[in-house]
Amino acid sequence: MRYAKKGRLLKLALRMQGSPGGISLRDIEEEFGVGRRTAERMRDAVLDLFPEKEVETDERTKRWRILPGTLNPLIRFSADELADLEAAISLMRREGLAGQAEGLSVLMAKLHALQKPEVAPSVETDLDALLEAEGLAMRPGPRQTIRPEVLAGLREAIKGCLKVKLLYRKREDGSRVRRTVCPYGILYGSRHRLVAYREREKTFRPYVLMNIEKVEPTGEAFERQPDFSLQAYAERSFGTYQDDPVDVVWKFSPEVAEDARSFLFHPTQKLEEQRDGSLLVRFRAGGVLEMAWHLFTWGEGVEVVEPKKLKTLLTDLKRC
Repeated sequence: MRYAKKGRLLKLALRMQGSPGGISLRDIEEEFGVGRRTAERMRDAVLDLFPEKEVETDERTKRWRILPGTLNPLIRFSADELADLEAAISLMRREGLAGQAEGLSVLMAKLHALQKPEVAPSVETDLDALLEAEGLAMRPGPRQTIRPEVLAGLREAIKGCLKVKLLYRKREDGSRVRRTVCPYGILYGSRHRLVAYREREKTFRPYVLMNIEKVEPTGEAFERQPDFSLQAYAERSFGTYQDDPVDVVWKFSPEVAEDARSFLFHPTQKLEEQRDGSLLVRFRAGGVLEMAWHLFTWGEGVEVVEPKKLKTLLTDLKRC
């Protein structure tokens, strides 16, 4: 426990040095899952150890920052951390995200260059052992191919709030269309997609990244809607498609309830334990068809309580 507390304080100190805007008490509470009194004690402990600090007040919120370079002599990179980064690079390559994989590879090279000479040999030996012993299971099915120049163009437009013109291949018939959109963000999942605002239709629409063949800058800026949340947009759906949200209730039998507890079916889900050992899962989202495809893999271990449309669709699938 003592080592765990020291580790948390070191992590907080690194965050205080690495955050240009500083860290508030609310930030500490949320990141470490602690109450206000504990957050205050953690802050005070770090500032006692590293008094070279700056304090800023923004909209009546105090933020603390440790001066750049203070912690640099204490920073080390473990073999476990580097192995995790290698796994992330491999996962991105497998998911067709070549651009991000290349970016992380450059970061990996920088971290290796920053290794302390006295610890580098042992870390490299442990890293080789971990990379040999750990791997990613192959996921069956086709792999998405995303053009690096498309992703790079979208990122620049998102950062600069600039409209772009897409050359987009429609999934239904393979025809190509041009769409001028305001890009807001990218959601990664079973199908990576761009979320963009269509001014002509006054609505947000998803565009599958692998179907975007070209991104052309227009040089025209747009103003982001301040109340738009990419996370909230994603939570409206189960999977890829945006349907009208519905109230969802699934009942998992006692035989599969333990497995179901380990799944995150939706970010807003609520779990309710039943006396007979079964498990109720509740959330609100659209995407009934994709829900049915997923539930089909649970066989007789799940019962759809709501909505009726999903219950009928799953029954039809099981009859096929």
